[in-house]
Amino acid sequence: MRNILFTLLAVAAMAGSALSQESDEAVQRSIPTVTVASAVTTEMQARVPVSGTLVARQQVQVYPRVSGYEITEILAEAGDTVEKGQVLARLATDTLSAQLAQAEAEYQRAEAGVSQARSNIDSAEASLTQARTSLERAQRLRQGGNASQAALDQAVAAEANARASAASAGDGLALAQAALAQAEAARRIARLNLDRAEIAAPVAGLVVGRNAELGALSGGSAEPLFMMIANGSVEMEAEVIETALRSLSIGDPAEINVAGLGDIGGSVRLIPASVDPVTRLGLMRVSLEPHPGLRTGLFASGWIITARRDAVAVPATAVLSDAGGQRVQVVRDGVVETRQVRAGLLWDGKREILSGLRDGEQVIARSGAFFRNGDQVSAVPAESSDGQPEPASESASLADPAAEGGRQP
Repeated sequence: MRNILFTLLAVAAMAGSALSQESDEAVQRSIPTVTVASAVTTEMQARVPVSGTLVARQQVQVYPRVSGYEITEILAEAGDTVEKGQVLARLATDTLSAQLAQAEAEYQRAEAGVSQARSNIDSAEASLTQARTSLERAQRLRQGGNASQAALDQAVAAEANARASAASAGDGLALAQAALAQAEAARRIARLNLDRAEIAAPVAGLVVGRNAELGALSGGSAEPLFMMIANGSVEMEAEVIETALRSLSIGDPAEINVAGLGDIGGSVRLIPASVDPVTRLGLMRVSLEPHPGLRTGLFASGWIITARRDAVAVPATAVLSDAGGQRVQVVRDGVVETRQVRAGLLWDGKREILSGLRDGEQVIARSGAFFRNGDQVSAVPAESSDGQPEPASESASLADPAAEGGRQP
């Protein structure tokens, strides 16, 4: 009988222990498991997307400066790199050389005219001096009664005539000098026209187009003979949405992907001065780092980096937003704590936390809206299937307007 009683007591004890263990396991099963991520200090960026086409930074059109002359030589082709002053083409010079010879002859004749006018002045001045001497002698003789009035009148007239001739000779020199100046100008123009028979590059750069053809007459078309890119400098003409204009500044770094070339660095050179009222886009210019493969017309797209700084960040999915503001669900010792925060930049799948959270604190990475302050949870670090920390998705956007530091649209 006693043995039976002991047996019953042992069975009851074992049953109670089993029930207690099952109860603890049930409680453990009732605590939800959540994925948590640590707040870490990392680099955050604000980016503006852009797309567009490569264009010449400064396009140069080369026209002939003398018209109506045959193109006899073409010395440059599209794709050639040329220096400033290098000859690109030549025109026929027969007529231009004859015009210069004619201008030289006219100049020499004008020089001779000036010399002749000066000789006339010397002769007229000598005649005037002689007439004045004769007049003075006639006046003395008349006063002494040794000359007639007619002789005196003749001397007076001769002196007046000599004075008029001297004045006329002076005017003749002025006319000769004017003719010489005109001949000099004509000679200079003839020399310039002859020099312009060589079509030279006005700047150093890359020839990107040629309309010149052998045998064609210069100035016979409205198109330039050659088209160049000054210094070979190519940049991106990019379209940017109007809401991003306020965040842009000249000099902002850029990461541009050019079709067929890959990523090329650059910086903002010009900000749009206006916006298309239909597309709501503005055209900006982005200077690119030198690259031998850059060609006008290539498509390019990329990002303008408007802000870059190190900051505390959490996965973007960890930040909850509603009418009450922004918050995260902090997990400490298995208990959820709802924490109000102020979020900033959103980039690379992460969200910057400006205030309310410290580096190293753990937050619920996903589905935080299903939990409340004080809930018990079982925390599991965010990991990928291979046991490594789960990578953030590639994305980029502008920061929250409340972010401090950096320009926001």
